[in-house]
Amino acid sequence: MDKPNRLASIDVFRAITMFLMIFVNDLDPVPKVPEWIKHVGENVDGLGFADIIFPAFLFIVGLSIPLALNKRIKRGDPKPQVAWHILSRGFALLVMGFYQVNLESYNTIDHTISKPVWEIGITISFFLIWLNYPSTMNKRRKQCLQLLGIVILMAMSLLYTGTEDGQKFWLRPQWWGILGLIGWSYLFCALIYFFTKGKFGVQLLAFVFFFVFNVAAHAHWLGFLNGIHHYVWIVGNGSLMTLTMGGIVVSLWYLDWNAMGRHKSYFSWMALAGGAMIGVGFLLRSLGGISKLHDTPAWVSICMGISILTFALLIFLVDILGKQQWFAWLKPAGTSTLTAYLIPYILYSILYLFHFLYPFPFNQGIGGIIRCFAVSYFCVWVTGWLEKRHWNLKI
Repeated sequence: MDKPNRLASIDVFRAITMFLMIFVNDLDPVPKVPEWIKHVGENVDGLGFADIIFPAFLFIVGLSIPLALNKRIKRGDPKPQVAWHILSRGFALLVMGFYQVNLESYNTIDHTISKPVWEIGITISFFLIWLNYPSTMNKRRKQCLQLLGIVILMAMSLLYTGTEDGQKFWLRPQWWGILGLIGWSYLFCALIYFFTKGKFGVQLLAFVFFFVFNVAAHAHWLGFLNGIHHYVWIVGNGSLMTLTMGGIVVSLWYLDWNAMGRHKSYFSWMALAGGAMIGVGFLLRSLGGISKLHDTPAWVSICMGISILTFALLIFLVDILGKQQWFAWLKPAGTSTLTAYLIPYILYSILYLFHFLYPFPFNQGIGGIIRCFAVSYFCVWVTGWLEKRHWNLKI
């Protein structure tokens, strides 16, 4: 049996995760909602529902890497072209993450243009540069639109002023933002997969290496590397790459078992692996507790276990039972995920510029939760509308 180039369960998993990412981000400032839904505090030993969303997305990035790269290799793409695809995709995510993270320190008092206008400007430039232009479009027209996007991005760069503790500064690297962190993780893991030709043993070894590195960092075993820490380091102390390499390992594992027609017995092993990772997480809780903000081993391991169990459930529902239609309303978030992620940046900026306020009942409690679900669905709907017109991003 041939290995598939795409799994519907991964698309559904990605769609659900992106929908929930928009939801928890919108819900974060809403008062009087159950605390377990939100992120836990910086120095709290615990796990909120929102804390499992980002690691799940990193895990899905890993699930997708073997399918995406194998598809390119199978159709005969030259190796330099595949390597260039990996590098350019990672670079695009880093650029977008770099600009978005600087939004957090935008000078809202002494500025040339307001923060919402700057936010809309950089987001529009992302669309123009990385739009999924139709293959029938005139090449020169496409290049002109991409050049316009670059010009807008450069103009936004010149107009930027950040501030922190009363000090003004220009654009600068910070924690890279969500997209930047995904970009670094993708670059590391996709390049490892590509240059080792997807050998399962090597991917498993890379997963173990990153996880042990994360444990060692929190156990303070890496003090001898302090001299290079500020110059050369693995982003997130190896936590992000652990989650993505875990996705690669699980994906290869499932593809091999599915090709042998043994997918039914696979669920038992997935349940065992997921449960084991959660158990390991609680055993490692002494190393900084369970903390997303501190990238602790317990957080990594528990979230990995939850992601594995969720993926197993979706394989059963979508790939085995064929219940993909249950999630059809979320499909655009799984096929145009980056577009769905960027839509809120434009939406919130427009609402701010027009001084729009939601009716009071939808600003707290149950009403706030309902509103956040509605906002998430609206963003997914807009993504689908853009996708049909080839106005979605593609990197």
